Amino acid sequence: MIARSEPPALLDLMKEVRACRHCAGELPLGPNPVLSVSSRATLLIVGQAPGTKVHNTGVPWNDPSGDRLRQWLDIDREQFYHDPRIGIMPMGFCYPGKGSSGDLPPRPECAPKWHQALLLHMPRLAMVLLIGQYAQRHYLERDRLSLAERVKSHPRNDYFMPLPHPSPRNRRWLSQNPWFESDVVPVLQHRVKQLLM
Repeated sequence: MIARSEPPALLDLMKEVRACRHCAGELPLGPNPVLSVSSRATLLIVGQAPGTKVHNTGVPWNDPSGDRLRQWLDIDREQFYHDPRIGIMPMGFCYPGKGSSGDLPPRPECAPKWHQALLLHMPRLAMVLLIGQYAQRHYLERDRLSLAERVKSHPRNDYFMPLPHPSPRNRRWLSQNPWFESDVVPVLQHRVKQLLM
């Protein structure tokens, strides 16, 4: 999911990322790094880790969580997957396995190993969506805020924008925090529209 017109250094880095076998022994379905970045990206989506459907298809956010995320962003699948101004870089690039209450957390090796190198190839970024607690813990100063407090209090015009995970498992959180869809989502849609005009 990267154009051949990208700079050779980014193409080489992407080959290296896709060939990564660093934690192969820990992955129940084996390595299959899933991400999509471009040197033209102005919006970066930093999520958690692929689920089984994304692992099997190799297409990021290709599941019900992705459907809800695209609704929040007010963009369709065509633009989401083919607009080089949209980058997708999860905290863990491979499916981490099943836990007692859903998928396991992203493997801790991915972000320290690859994120900084990839970010250096995205100089036009103007907004980074931090989806879920793992991305927020990595990129924001550590705080003792709950997810709701962090999302509600974070400046809406900041480079980073923390969001809840759009998973169907988060229905309860969304119903308990209706301000998110009434107050935050319209601001998010407006900012995304400005970036992708």
